[in-house]
Amino acid sequence: MDPVQILDAIDAHGWQTDGRVSALNSYENRVYQIGLEDGSNVIAKFYRPERWTDAAILEEHRFCQLLVEYDLPVIAPIANEDAKTLLQAGPYRFCLFPRAGGRPPELDNPEQLTVIGRTLARLHSAGEQTSFEHRPTISPARLGDESVALLRDSNLVPSTSHENYFSLVDHIMPIVHERFKHASTCARICIHGDFHPGNILWGQSDTPHLLDFDDAATGPAVQDIWMFVSGDRAYAQARLGDILDGYFEFREFDERELSLIEPLRALRIIHYAAWIAKRWDDPAFKQAFPFFADARFWDEHVLSLREQFAALEEKPLIY
Repeated sequence: MDPVQILDAIDAHGWQTDGRVSALNSYENRVYQIGLEDGSNVIAKFYRPERWTDAAILEEHRFCQLLVEYDLPVIAPIANEDAKTLLQAGPYRFCLFPRAGGRPPELDNPEQLTVIGRTLARLHSAGEQTSFEHRPTISPARLGDESVALLRDSNLVPSTSHENYFSLVDHIMPIVHERFKHASTCARICIHGDFHPGNILWGQSDTPHLLDFDDAATGPAVQDIWMFVSGDRAYAQARLGDILDGYFEFREFDERELSLIEPLRALRIIHYAAWIAKRWDDPAFKQAFPFFADARFWDEHVLSLREQFAALEEKPLIY
């Protein structure tokens, strides 16, 4: 879409734009900051075709609205005069968000991590009150097995890395499946799904504004925690303690889920390569990830998986 099409699409649904369009960093969708005639700004997200059904997108929007009703600091889609949040202009589907300012959270700040823990507990308490029908599930089959199969069927893994990569994932995936099997009785609830520091804007009032529920899913609560827990064991243990200190103030946490931290990290590493591969025909992805076609990327990718294989053999973190 060119800027005129973007502005016309937004104007057609009741907003009055002033011609200002700034593209923002986003790989999955197309995201822009749009100026309005009253001097304010909104964020427009145009969805990648065929990734989500309308039902899945609307379920995400309803989840965001539910969280706002629970007084959570979620940046939720804006409804037009017809109370619609999913808008359409020709073949394009999009939604608008209020613009929110802020800075990334300080991951070495125990107080901020404790606030994040409290916020997550409240989010998960709300997530227990509903269920998803059209959103995905956090599982080894979807994130791991399907990703490996996609890469195995592609010609994108260089021959120099082919044997090392697939031999390694064929050792990792049974461990991941076994860990999920042992945690199969842990609750699965509606969660953010992609909760990492980049999806938080820290406001002036010490409030973590939560962004981008594009990957909202059904899964274990720890999926929204583990991306804040990294580094050497002592550092990771301290960060986990800060988050759970806040979490337990508002909700119980099933500590059996801590055994899923490293399996979930392994799944993200595997899924990342498949995510790029699946979209490799998109010129924007070739431009954004030119290194993906290089043997060096796969050498480093295999090294990351080897390190993660070793992490899987360590004892889970505790609280």
